[in-house]
Amino acid sequence: MACIHIQGGYCLDGEIFVQGAKNAALPIMAAAVLNRGVTRLYRCPKIRDVEHMIRILENLGVKTRWEEDGLTLDAADIKTAAISALDAGTMRSSIILLGALLGRGQEVTMPYPGGCTIGARPIDWHIEALKKMNVQIDSKEEGLHCRTKGIIGTDMTLPYPSVGVTENVILAAVLAEGVTVVRGAAKEPEIADLCAFLNVAGAKIRGAGTDSICIEGVNSLHDTEYHIMPDRIAAGTYMAAAAAAGGSIVLRGIGIEPVQAVADVLAESGCGLIIYEESIKIIAPSLLLSVRNIETQPYPGFPTDMQSQMMACMCSAYGDCCMTEHIFENRYKAVPELVKMGADIRIEGRSAWIHGPCRMKGCHVLAKDLRGGAALVIAGLTADGETIIHGAMHIDRGYTDICGDLRQLGARIRRSMNDKYDIEG
Repeated sequence: MACIHIQGGYCLDGEIFVQGAKNAALPIMAAAVLNRGVTRLYRCPKIRDVEHMIRILENLGVKTRWEEDGLTLDAADIKTAAISALDAGTMRSSIILLGALLGRGQEVTMPYPGGCTIGARPIDWHIEALKKMNVQIDSKEEGLHCRTKGIIGTDMTLPYPSVGVTENVILAAVLAEGVTVVRGAAKEPEIADLCAFLNVAGAKIRGAGTDSICIEGVNSLHDTEYHIMPDRIAAGTYMAAAAAAGGSIVLRGIGIEPVQAVADVLAESGCGLIIYEESIKIIAPSLLLSVRNIETQPYPGFPTDMQSQMMACMCSAYGDCCMTEHIFENRYKAVPELVKMGADIRIEGRSAWIHGPCRMKGCHVLAKDLRGGAALVIAGLTADGETIIHGAMHIDRGYTDICGDLRQLGARIRRSMNDKYDIEG
């Protein structure tokens, strides 16, 4: 198991190119099975979750190939629509294959998906939405068995703007009979990117990026090439890191719109921001100020995937900050590790109170989930002495090379493979 070593106390300076978006790449890879041919994806991030998705697709019969500038997926010959328990257990995002495989064929068997344990994230909404599209679903102890005589378009209103449910309905509806209208849909940029990809491949989708999406079923999709959007969460992570550690950095390959909510919080904390069409410069203040209230909300609100990283950033800020998590009920797993490093954080229900600035000290800590692990990296950049983060495989699920990126910005950070940390300790 890998671990990350950080020598804290160094400001960040320089520029990096933002990787492709994890949360866009995975549903687009799932969408590739709807095309009985070849899909080529540029800017697809080489992260652990993408590798897990590749393994799942290959076991279904998809041929995959990495090349220097992209990932090629050939879904001409799907041999099975059964996903193994081992494959499904590696990542929560495997659930989006449900809609794609039902759109491609008429029967799917899959265990309940795995991934980070940051909340209940029930799949009931997925099931109810697909049932409205003429899908019979049997929920058993070992997983789901789904079958249909043909997906039929319908008009539905989601009980909550769930990203995953919105994606599953879109993927199921692309090759369906008739028109599907999804009201109360998620508006995240990754949804818009999925729809843009599908439209390039021959789908007929309107309203992406709004809360009402209309999908007119088509007979087939065709081979296509597509550039995946930049990763707004990776960008936000590096913005928070620069604010906490000090200095100034430039992020290339991303505009301000997808990270506006993060930029607003950092501007309120005293950071300077210079906005260009395809790059952002963030300049840390001499004294970072706490933002009184930060609440996670569906897009365009403050993203839940940035909550842990911003909490670590606020540990370096002067004053009190209250962070409230409205999306997932179990997303404070990094707090005990941050407290171990010297953070003054108290949890009250869904809220976390941070009293800063905290004198952070390097020590051994354990990453328990993806974004919590990124928060520990930020804390390590600000800590006195050496921080050793164990369980780096969680961080690898979402960042192509967090150590390499931060080294390029001047951080003293490296990874090693001799991790013998007692996870239960």
